[in-house]
Amino acid sequence: MVAYVLAMLIFGTMGPLVKYISLPAEIIALSRGCLGALCLWLAWVGLRQHFQREVLRRKWWLLLLSGAALGFNWIYLFAAYKLTSVASATVCYYMAPLMVMCACALIYKEKVGAFKWGCAAVALLGLALTAGFFDGNSDAKLPGVIMGLLAAGHYAVLILLNKSLQGLGTLELSALQLSLAGLILLPYSLWQVDVSALELNLRSVLLTLCLGLVHTGLAYLLYFGALQRLSGVRIAIFSYIDPAVAVLLSLTFLHEPLSTAALIGAGLILGAAAASELVNFRRRKAG
Repeated sequence: MVAYVLAMLIFGTMGPLVKYISLPAEIIALSRGCLGALCLWLAWVGLRQHFQREVLRRKWWLLLLSGAALGFNWIYLFAAYKLTSVASATVCYYMAPLMVMCACALIYKEKVGAFKWGCAAVALLGLALTAGFFDGNSDAKLPGVIMGLLAAGHYAVLILLNKSLQGLGTLELSALQLSLAGLILLPYSLWQVDVSALELNLRSVLLTLCLGLVHTGLAYLLYFGALQRLSGVRIAIFSYIDPAVAVLLSLTFLHEPLSTAALIGAGLILGAAAASELVNFRRRKAG
């Protein structure tokens, strides 16, 4: 459990760290993918694991799509951090579980009860509050909120794709997805960013290395190692350490403004997402 909590604490500090990296979101995401993949492949070699060649041969196109979803998820999330507060970007990102629920209901015809639809409605109300629709400040917040929702949408796609990627080890799957994210983001970043105009400084370089090696490589290893030893309910509950830390740092360390309405909205989104996930686990256990 300690490893999982530590991973969530590390993930929760990612937003403030990205705020201090004076590089475009595309370059930050590319660096994270490459450095994180390096860490996971070193761990994979050290553990002497083997490729699931048959699964790779049959599902390579799903892997490619998942790598693209992961990479663009990061781009939009990092852009959200830069366009709005870390707190607002984080809580918008946590719309992803409810997006997955709606997608499963519409695409896979999964039965969704009234309680979970109620959670979705509460989350939408929370989103409206976070976006400033009720305090007349939506114009300033909207670009960051849109980026946060785009990040959540891509993460939801990644979750749905991972449902079809059974048969691959967790470490192998993550290393492949990070590698593919880096390969896909390389030409995209060169197309979108004028690399010759980039101004590197020591702070940005060190923080980018920290993002790739600590907030990706180390955090992923702690996270996946802990998953095998924790119950689903504990995983669901402790996963909300991440947004709680991000919101707390946004308010105290970065001193980013967050209105009372936005704070209530954040609570509604995170509470609705948590309640929906806990209902899922109870139903699986009962079934």
